[in-house]
Amino acid sequence: MNKFATILAGGGGTRFWPLSRQELPKQLLNISGNDIMLNDTIQRFNGVIPMENTIVVTNRSQAVLLESIMHTSVQPGNILAEPVAKNTAASILLAALFIEKHHGDSLMVVFPSDHHITEEDKFKKTLDHACQIAIETGKLVTIGIKPTFPSTGYGYISCQNEAFMSKPCSVYEVAEFVEKPNFAKAQSYLSSGHYLWNSGMFIWKTSSILDNFKRFLPRLYKTMLPLMAYMGTSQEVKMINAIYPSLQNISIDYGILERCDEVVVIEGDFGWNDIGSWDALGAIFPPDVDGNIVKANYVGIETRNSIIYGEKRLITTLGIDGLIIADTKDALLICSKEKAQDVKEIVAMLKEKGMLEYT
Repeated sequence: MNKFATILAGGGGTRFWPLSRQELPKQLLNISGNDIMLNDTIQRFNGVIPMENTIVVTNRSQAVLLESIMHTSVQPGNILAEPVAKNTAASILLAALFIEKHHGDSLMVVFPSDHHITEEDKFKKTLDHACQIAIETGKLVTIGIKPTFPSTGYGYISCQNEAFMSKPCSVYEVAEFVEKPNFAKAQSYLSSGHYLWNSGMFIWKTSSILDNFKRFLPRLYKTMLPLMAYMGTSQEVKMINAIYPSLQNISIDYGILERCDEVVVIEGDFGWNDIGSWDALGAIFPPDVDGNIVKANYVGIETRNSIIYGEKRLITTLGIDGLIIADTKDALLICSKEKAQDVKEIVAMLKEKGMLEYT
């Protein structure tokens, strides 16, 4: 069965503001020092999925730039540009219809574009197992990450105690998807041993996911289905523009996965981290002896447990602990590390005030 990677790359990366902006979000930035995050994602599945079978769903405002800096193996025709963001269900359905139209029933692997993985060989082995399970069973497969601390920034997956199948690896039926918990709940999830972090990576046949769209999101499915007839024609962009504004704004988790009883999970242990906010930089860069992560022209005294990012301008600190300082050419962010997940609220406030030049 043909395998296709679908990378969701249309987000604004608002929790990484002021470095990440709508037209140059974090997935198009070189944060790791290797390559832009999107290219790191594409390179990571090489050997399991043909790199030329990469589909990228992005925002139209980012599409031209994305095409110019993305890995050369990705065909321009495989970039699907959404005129407005309508959440992950619409993005995944658009890609599934595209794959079905041009290639028939195929295996579809969905990746976010902003993950960091340190043990790529183990990742490829896990991904290969997930593909095999999806093909053999027809179920919706997800990869859960064994939690290492009580994170309040990740969603969780609760799985059954007994394995649904044991080959090529242990496969568990999903009992529940849980949104980002408070700290007390996260601690209880960690100690129970029955919860995994929701990685946002999904593997399924296009026929399986389309059947589930028909069942659980029939309005979205019926509205988008006519797009298939226009894909690859001169009318494609016109039809997408006409249909998209009225689409349901719903995530794949809420719309299908939390309601479907055919979802299974396998455990991934390959040095995974969702680089979703400034406090996640510790997964890429080791802290210094004072617990600081510094990527800046910087001099500091009595500064501990802080993240300091800058471009050319000198940053100096004295007597601080647990702060994020992110300096760009036109904006400066200073916040507590405890509030790293809430940086997006600053972006929302700037939009409300009409200060769009900063977003």
